[in-house]
Amino acid sequence: MKLARVLELGRSVRVLGLDDGPFTKAPGAAVPVCGVVCRDTRFEGMLWGRVRRDGFGATREVLRLVGGSKFLPQVHLVLLDGLAFGGFNLVDLPALAEGLGVPCAAVCRRMPDLAAMERALGGLTQPARRLRLLRRAGALYEHPPWVFQVAGEGPAVVARALARLTDTGHVPECLRLAHLVAAAVRLGESNRRA
Repeated sequence: MKLARVLELGRSVRVLGLDDGPFTKAPGAAVPVCGVVCRDTRFEGMLWGRVRRDGFGATREVLRLVGGSKFLPQVHLVLLDGLAFGGFNLVDLPALAEGLGVPCAAVCRRMPDLAAMERALGGLTQPARRLRLLRRAGALYEHPPWVFQVAGEGPAVVARALARLTDTGHVPECLRLAHLVAAAVRLGESNRRA
């Protein structure tokens, strides 16, 4: 069932949130990626994968993790903690939504400084390719307290879903849990920024 219809009927939203864990600064270092599945704000399952720091495989890895999981048929929305994993391993948001067949949104805590991001890309390999991925994600929408980019659904519908998926604070519960788990696995304990 489509996300807008689920919200209209007041049914539970099944969401999968993905975040990266702490990683070393070495070029090409392995970066853990944790996926948490929630029904509204209640934990239901988890996925685990890896990408390379500043690489190009984030979209492929998320498609592999989510697309090959038992959870995909139940998921109404996929949320990413930002558009990049492991530094600047950028996700192709429209390709991800199309490949999974569900809306995908990259959620930020605050409005990103796109000019600074574009400058930072200049110091990495294939900056033009990275810039295309950054721009391809589309417009940034502000629906306080969230800032997000979305593919596969309208921003008003996603804003309504985010309100349902956030228990306390400004971070949807699936992203908060993914952050805490990824940090705990990598560091031995979760950190406080979630």
